Amino acid sequence: MNTTKILTITFAITSVVLAYLLFRSINSSIQETKRIARMEAAIIDQLIQIRDAQLAFKAVNGTYTSEWDKLLAFVDTGQFYITERTETIITLDYGADSLYVEIDTLGTILVRDSVFSKYPNFDLQLLPIVPGLDPPVRFSMWADKIPKAGLMVDVVEVWNPSPVDPERKEDSEFNTKKPLRFGSRTSVTTAGNWE
Repeated sequence: MNTTKILTITFAITSVVLAYLLFRSINSSIQETKRIARMEAAIIDQLIQIRDAQLAFKAVNGTYTSEWDKLLAFVDTGQFYITERTETIITLDYGADSLYVEIDTLGTILVRDSVFSKYPNFDLQLLPIVPGLDPPVRFSMWADKIPKAGLMVDVVEVWNPSPVDPERKEDSEFNTKKPLRFGSRTSVTTAGNWE
């Protein structure tokens, strides 16, 4: 066997090995990106459910909560009042109109049945848990009042303390590159940073 054949065989084997390693590297990067996207989609769905729970809690109690026990108990046993509003316009003798409003309470409906019926796989016990992480991690939650335009307003922020995407960092300049969250400690919003 001459040197040319040996080099040809060696280069052929080397090129096949390098092609396989390159393919494996690219494929693993693609698979990791897909895994992160799947996990973040599940986390976003969970954050939307938590946001719905916080908005319902505020609608009934007038404020947000930063305690998981209170929020879970509210979702489990809390109720909305079903009301009917009737407005009657009465024309007064001197031509002006007066508005008479009557609000009747018709009954109640459970928060769980009202708000969470749109989530087919809703599990109350898993609501505070970040999906897909092992060991289990709870979402971090903060709620308080802040001054805005001379008034004290309620704000809430809920975030994932253990980001799946290694590029998501708390100290990032861009809100979209911070760990997944909704709400704010400085603004009156319940928008998520994925929106």
